[in-house]
Amino acid sequence: MKLCIAEKPSVAKEIASIIGANTKKDGYFEGNGYWVSWTFGHLCTLKEPHDYTSIWKWWNLATLPMIPSRFSIKVMEDQGVQKQFRTIKTLVEKCDEVINCGDAGQEGELIQQWVLLKAKNDKPVKRLWISSLTEEAIQEGFENLRDGKDFLNLYAAGSSRAIGDWLLGMNATRLYTLKFGQERQVLSIGRVQTPTLAMIVERQLEIDNFKSEKYWELKTVYREVLFSATLGRLKSEEKGKSAIEYVKDKEFEVKSYEQKEGKEQPPRLFDLTSLQVEANNKFAFSADLTLKLVQSLYEKKLVTYPRVDTTYLSEDIYPKVPKILQGLTYFSKLTEPLLGKEIRKSKKVFDDKKITDHHAIIPTGITPSGITADEQKIYNTIAKRFISVFYPDCTVSNTTVLGMVEKVEFKATGKQIIEAGWREVYTTDNNKGNNEENIMPEFVEGEKGPHEPEIQEKETRPPKYYTEATLLRAMETAGKNVDDEELRDAMKENGIGRPSTRANIIETLFRRRYIEKKKKNIHATVTGIELIKTIKSDLLKSPELTGQWEFKLRQIEKGEYQVDEFKKELIEMVVDITNHVKLAEDKVIPLAKPKKPKKESTSIDEMQCPKCKEGTLVKGKSAYGCSAYKEGCSFVVPFTIMGKKLTSKQLADLLSKSKTGSIKGFQIPGSEEKKNGKLIFTSDFNIELEE
Repeated sequence: MKLCIAEKPSVAKEIASIIGANTKKDGYFEGNGYWVSWTFGHLCTLKEPHDYTSIWKWWNLATLPMIPSRFSIKVMEDQGVQKQFRTIKTLVEKCDEVINCGDAGQEGELIQQWVLLKAKNDKPVKRLWISSLTEEAIQEGFENLRDGKDFLNLYAAGSSRAIGDWLLGMNATRLYTLKFGQERQVLSIGRVQTPTLAMIVERQLEIDNFKSEKYWELKTVYREVLFSATLGRLKSEEKGKSAIEYVKDKEFEVKSYEQKEGKEQPPRLFDLTSLQVEANNKFAFSADLTLKLVQSLYEKKLVTYPRVDTTYLSEDIYPKVPKILQGLTYFSKLTEPLLGKEIRKSKKVFDDKKITDHHAIIPTGITPSGITADEQKIYNTIAKRFISVFYPDCTVSNTTVLGMVEKVEFKATGKQIIEAGWREVYTTDNNKGNNEENIMPEFVEGEKGPHEPEIQEKETRPPKYYTEATLLRAMETAGKNVDDEELRDAMKENGIGRPSTRANIIETLFRRRYIEKKKKNIHATVTGIELIKTIKSDLLKSPELTGQWEFKLRQIEKGEYQVDEFKKELIEMVVDITNHVKLAEDKVIPLAKPKKPKKESTSIDEMQCPKCKEGTLVKGKSAYGCSAYKEGCSFVVPFTIMGKKLTSKQLADLLSKSKTGSIKGFQIPGSEEKKNGKLIFTSDFNIELEE
């Protein structure tokens, strides 16, 4: 018998149905020469300090640093987990071959290998390595099973990461808690969370210490176009007034008028981080929520494997593109111009050299059904991005006009979209639907005329607070501000954390009350600020140095760096930090006060707006609306829809669950016909009748 081990029961059930293991047993499926079992994510974990020696059970500075001579794993202390592990262990002992069907990534490999190690497996191991859970992908994967030995470096990297997190987290957390913590206060320190917190605190202190300065800029309006003087910032109002006196009542002369046609390529396909950034900017979704939504879409076979850090597709995907596009029936108006002719093939999309284990996140071509409104938003975002990369470039006209008033030079620039190209995909999106930007009239070199100069008073502004979107980008580039996509790609290997773990790191900082959210902005709390001020070791809090550790982990994954060397460097780091902190001056880090828990919603009036997630629902004369309407939220739910006055329960169901139960007697506009059905929210929060 062949034993297949999946990461979740739902995935195991899907695999079992495809390979013919249709008999349900206790903890596994059986049939057609296969057993198919599953983990629940991690069944095993690294042992805790007290598992190695009773001395480490108690938190004591004298026992630090804790460095086991050899790291070991154990089955997690949960009855359900223990039972499932015993099932797998029994099957491992009886089977002829193991097929590792875990998630195709570093964490998935680690989960499986730890279980097999603890179960003392000595049977040959094959690896199912797939990028989607469609029937076609699973069948193709089983036809091309890979040797489990091909993934030993991936496991080594995952194991090294876990050991590194244990060494630093266990030791530094006890160290700083005992030295600087209040009674019953744990100061959590982590290999990735601490440098992430350091970036937030550094930004916070820059903002707090920022002193605004006034400056003045000379502008003028000529033929209804605003021109800016190239003098730059003037440091006093007197200089501004002098500049106005110099140019007023004198003619404006156009010195040059230049139009250049340019091309704008489609945006890149999504990796996990760029999808999280887009969802945070567009829908105010947290990184953690976006990961959960796209993971759910993956498990529902609607998108490919999400925990990826590449924006490219492999060459072998190209022949499959027409079939995927045909499957996107909801977007037929957008896919129709692409089908029936040769699909565009660009190196910005297809490049085998930029692919490691997986390709970018794309739709599978299966039509969605039964997904939530938030899942629909993420699905639409992925599908539209996929469609857009096969559209032509956008053609733009870039205009630059230079003018003079006496010896003062002025400049104005503008852009006009000539052919929308890929932007056609986004014409219904508010943020990408502008076909014209700062359109200018035509100018002639040498033309002259009157103008209207003015001096504008401005103030220097502090840096912006991090949002989850900008923080994710900062983690990706180890704190460097990088807008260029090519350069950002080159820096990914030195980013801090992995795409799949960054969301959890941010959530951990929230849970520890090191940071808090005010609207979309992330603020450091007093605990977070004081902790970073107290930590003197750059090894512990520098994003760049942590990025170098991440780079070494990726080198281990490629077989280009030794595990023992990585562990040796980590131990030296932990010993060095411990010695310095023990000798540091004592102080107590203040504890951030917990936020008052939000009141449980007892009525519709107290519910959060489901659209903007910022305001609360307010009852009007004929409808419920959002309290954030002044900030632009247009969410409204009428009390009466299609002639039917909704009950409080029906309204509450619609607002909290995005759909009602079955309702009778809706009046169809323009006819005497009445229909029964459920009211549902569409992805853009319009209300539709589902019969």
